Amino acid sequence: MLIKYKTKIISTSLIFSLFNCLIFYSCKQSEASSPVNVFIPSPIAQLSDTVHISQIVFTSDLHYGLKRAFRGKVVDANVVNEAMVSQINLLPEAVFPRDKGINAGRKVGFIDYVAINGDISNRQQSSIQSAYVSWNQFETDYLKGIHLKNKKNNEAEFLLTCGNHDVANAIGFSKTLNPATDNSVMVNIYNLMLHPIPQKTSRNYNYSSDKPNFSKDIDGVHFMFITMWPDSAAQIWMEKDLSTIDSNTPALIFTHDPIAGEPTHFTNPLGNHSMNENYENEVEENFKGNLALQKELAVFLKNHPNIKAYFHGHTNYNQFYTFVGPDGNLDIKVFRVDSPMKGEFSETDETKLSFQVLSLDAGNQLLTVRECFWNQSGAYSLISWGASSTISLSQNK
Repeated sequence: MLIKYKTKIISTSLIFSLFNCLIFYSCKQSEASSPVNVFIPSPIAQLSDTVHISQIVFTSDLHYGLKRAFRGKVVDANVVNEAMVSQINLLPEAVFPRDKGINAGRKVGFIDYVAINGDISNRQQSSIQSAYVSWNQFETDYLKGIHLKNKKNNEAEFLLTCGNHDVANAIGFSKTLNPATDNSVMVNIYNLMLHPIPQKTSRNYNYSSDKPNFSKDIDGVHFMFITMWPDSAAQIWMEKDLSTIDSNTPALIFTHDPIAGEPTHFTNPLGNHSMNENYENEVEENFKGNLALQKELAVFLKNHPNIKAYFHGHTNYNQFYTFVGPDGNLDIKVFRVDSPMKGEFSETDETKLSFQVLSLDAGNQLLTVRECFWNQSGAYSLISWGASSTISLSQNK
C-alpha cells in the first residue's frame, strides 16, 4: 500500500527546522546520475508567480508486454506502470528540493502536462502481447489512471510520441511478430495528438505518410514532438513549423532516439531498402553514417539557435548532458530519462527507478529539470529528488 502525503500546519520553529532537514536529506542525488551542469539562476527563479509556471512530468519506454523483477516478484509491465502512476498522482503534495531551481523548496501543487517519449508497447515477438493489448493497458493506467490537475484545476494533458517498438509493430520487423503487424499504438497516438477529421483507423493508417509530428506552444515556449529522430524528412517538417513562430521564441525537441541517432533505426541504404537485422526502417532517411547524419542535424540546429534543449528516451537512464555536435560548435542541453521497465541501472536496482519533472518559467526564460525517484523504499516509497539542472532558454545565454 502506498503511503500518501499529508499536509500539516506546524507551529513550532524546532519542528519546522527538523522538517527542513528531512527535505534536504530526501534530495540526495542518485549515484547513477550523471554530473549536473547547473545554470545558477537569480532568486527570481525560486520566487516566480505560479501563474507563469508550467510543470510537466516526463517519462519514456513503458514497454507494456515485458516482465521484470519488481518489489520481490516477477511481474508484468502493467503492474510496474500502475505503481509509477500511483506515485505520479502523489506529486502535487510533494515538495521540490532546495536546489536553486524554479520553485525550489515549494510544494509541487499542479502538473500541466504528461509527456511520454514512445515505446508504449514492446515488439510483439515470441510470447509478447500485441500492440492492441498494450495500448488498452496504457489507456487504463495512464489516460484514465492519472488524475493530475493543472494550475487552472483542469485535467493534465498528454503529449505522446512513438518509439521504435511502436513503429515496428505497425510496419513489421525482420524477425517474426505475432501478429505480423499491429498499428494500434501508432493509430491512437496519431489521433490523440493530431486530431484528424475523420480519424485514422487501423485500415487506413499509413506510417510512411502519417508521421505523428506535432507542436504545441506552452507559455511562450515552442515544443516540437518528432517521430523517432529529427532526420532530413523531419527537418523539412520542423523548418515549416518553426517558420510559424518568432525566431526568438525558445523551442524544445521531444523525440524517442538520442540526439546522436540510432543506426539500426534508419532505412536500409542498400538494394531494395528492405528491413533486416541491421536496418529496421523506422526512421525515413537512408542510413549514411552517424557522422554525416549528425553533421546534417548540427547544421539545422545551428540555423535555429532558438532550439535550446532535446529530450529523449530509448537508451534509458537519467542523464543531463550537452550536445556540441561533430564540429564542437553547438550547445544543446540534452535530457535522457529512465524507463520503468528497461532502465540501464534501474532494471537491476529498482531503487533507481525515476521519471523527470520539468518546471518552465517562460517569463524569465528558465527551465528546471529534476530527477524524481519513485521506488526507493518499495511499496512504502515517498517521492524523493535526485539530479537537478536549471538552464536558460534565452538566446543570450
